[in-house]
Amino acid sequence: MKVLITGAGGQLGRDCVARLTSVHRVVACTSADLDITDSDQVDAVFRENRPEVVINCAAYTAVDRCEKESKRCFGANGVGPGLLAVQCSAVNARLIHISTDYVFDGNRPVPEPYCEDDLINPLSAYGRSKLAGEQAIVESMDNYCILRTAWLYGLSGGNFLKTILRLALSRPENQLKIVNDQFGSLTWTARLAEQIEALVDSKETGIMHATAEGFSSWFEGAVFFLQVMGVEADLAPCTSREYPTPAHRPANSILENKRLKKAGLNKMVPWQQDVQAFVDQNRQPLLDEAMAGQA
Repeated sequence: MKVLITGAGGQLGRDCVARLTSVHRVVACTSADLDITDSDQVDAVFRENRPEVVINCAAYTAVDRCEKESKRCFGANGVGPGLLAVQCSAVNARLIHISTDYVFDGNRPVPEPYCEDDLINPLSAYGRSKLAGEQAIVESMDNYCILRTAWLYGLSGGNFLKTILRLALSRPENQLKIVNDQFGSLTWTARLAEQIEALVDSKETGIMHATAEGFSSWFEGAVFFLQVMGVEADLAPCTSREYPTPAHRPANSILENKRLKKAGLNKMVPWQQDVQAFVDQNRQPLLDEAMAGQA
């Protein structure tokens, strides 16, 4: 099938391109190639390529900056997905769109997870913008999969694990304080790309959750990652109040992949298994990048 991947230069987009290219005819559009908020550009790309499946990895994910840059935030995360949905509906293409745990308020007691049909209540500009994107898709077409995911990491781009590694290597004598009262599931973009591949040929539609199995706090995840990397560091747990941010972050970001499991399509595995595999495959590139960042 001809598959159009938007946001192909990002962390997840790159892994989707790598995963799908050997099986499908992939048209990879980075943000430089396609601004999904520009209706003329979107129309031109669809007219030229006539995709059968669109995987939307394009998004504005600077969560804290979203609080001040609401126009840009809602454009990329709300308006853009709506434009893609309209075009997909017009050419009878399937849309797989990436959404977020931030559509929930995170107030549910840990370890109780959020399922697809639970009440949504975003408390940040980022969460509200992603919800707007979900709603625009639902209102515009039927053949869609909205995948809510969380806590992504991969080899490309910036993420929590790479930041922790860089800080641990640059300041080994200093104690690093890491939030220990926010919980979720560290999710490898390569695994999520495998999950997306399974949905390309699927007839399943609607909203689905797709995160790694199990959960941890940010602190617990960092400890495990550095242990697997073989990097010693002085890590200390702290509360969210000790590390204030402009945007509200959910205390509970644990998602249950209920619909994927019901459909027999769940490809996700325990988060520890994927962190181990991620390190086994990428230990030296991760170390090289972290050390280069200190130069």
